[in-house]
Amino acid sequence: MSEAALTPVAVPAVGTPFRKAVFWRRLLRRPTTLLALVFVTLLFAFAILAPLVTAYDPLGGGDSSLLEPLSPGHWLGTDDLGRDIWARVVFGTRISLTVGVMSALCAVVVGVIVGALAGYFGGWLDALLMRIAEFFQTLPRFVVALIVIALFGTSVFKMIVVIAALSWPQLARVVRASVAALGQSQFVDAARVAGMGHGAIIVREILPNVAAPIVVLGSLDIAMAILIEASLSFFGLGDPNHVSWGAMLNDAQQYLRSAWWMSAFPGLAIALTVLSFNVLGDALNDALNPRGPK
Repeated sequence: MSEAALTPVAVPAVGTPFRKAVFWRRLLRRPTTLLALVFVTLLFAFAILAPLVTAYDPLGGGDSSLLEPLSPGHWLGTDDLGRDIWARVVFGTRISLTVGVMSALCAVVVGVIVGALAGYFGGWLDALLMRIAEFFQTLPRFVVALIVIALFGTSVFKMIVVIAALSWPQLARVVRASVAALGQSQFVDAARVAGMGHGAIIVREILPNVAAPIVVLGSLDIAMAILIEASLSFFGLGDPNHVSWGAMLNDAQQYLRSAWWMSAFPGLAIALTVLSFNVLGDALNDALNPRGPK
């Protein structure tokens, strides 16, 4: 998705009932978007209510038979240690959503601050901040995250920090372009004449008109962060104190033929989660586009 496609124009306030109706109509006009929204809602529900959704311990050794196929007692079977796959998939939503949402939020905060400062003030500050953003943008996310986690140890907090540090440049560049364009608008000039300070102009006048690309890129960053966390866990660099879908795939490697359910269900969870957030990101881009169909 290009920066130009995500660059907004000044639009009227979106808080009116008409604008809300238009937003929801655009957002849900495709059935796939509704399915993705329902799936993501279920994920958050499972993450919050995980102990109520399953009675099995996802980390401890199971009392059940090893590598038991799907059955009424174990909906998705058991693994090589007798642990319930359903319980592990459900509890795995916690680490995936925590890393995904928190790293995306941190990336959004950093990207918005850097992009707003660079676009509004321009000059040497713009050049400096954009060169820093370009440096981080050239780094391969997964490779750098792999090296940093391998060197400094693994934890949920470190994963969030590393992924966020590698995810903010794209959003910063989009925000910078949008703020630079809106900084020359008449309503911004009117705010300056009225005596508003730079900070108030950026926060109250400009950023609300840049909300659309921020929301869209934030949702896409969640999907990317979930994928990176699963990949790190697959390579044995996940937090051992938490259940991870990637770690489940790592455990299932030697049982691909004899116990297909060990790899099928965590793999399906990763694929559907990433796909759902990408679908929502595209739908939000269409819904928040003021030039889109009514």
